[in-house]
Amino acid sequence: MKKNELMQYSCPLGKAMSVLGSKWKPIIVLVTKDRKLRFGELAARINVISRKVLTDQLREMETDGLIVREEFKELPPRVEYSLTEKGLALLPIFHMLEEWEATYQNKELHSEECSTSNKEKTKLAKA
Repeated sequence: MKKNELMQYSCPLGKAMSVLGSKWKPIIVLVTKDRKLRFGELAARINVISRKVLTDQLREMETDGLIVREEFKELPPRVEYSLTEKGLALLPIFHMLEEWEATYQNKELHSEECSTSNKEKTKLAKA
């Protein structure tokens, strides 16, 4: 179902899923956390996403009010991204999802690669 189709429903969950419906948006939220990151830093931390897809996802997230794009009039041009209050509110929700998965996951498939914990053990944080 496409985003505009989901937005037609009055169901809050349908609207929420239309905002977070891609696999990349939650990852962008988790990588950004409570800091400002430049586009290149985001691209390096999420090195499996193409720059075009990252750009598209950031634009959608800005439109949906999850992220703020701050453009500096410098040479070379500099742009920083940070989460809005709405975006920051997703962090505890993603942490609860992590706990849910940890409770019910197959122990053999456990990986620390994308944790929201403060320890920053992730590959994403090391990049």
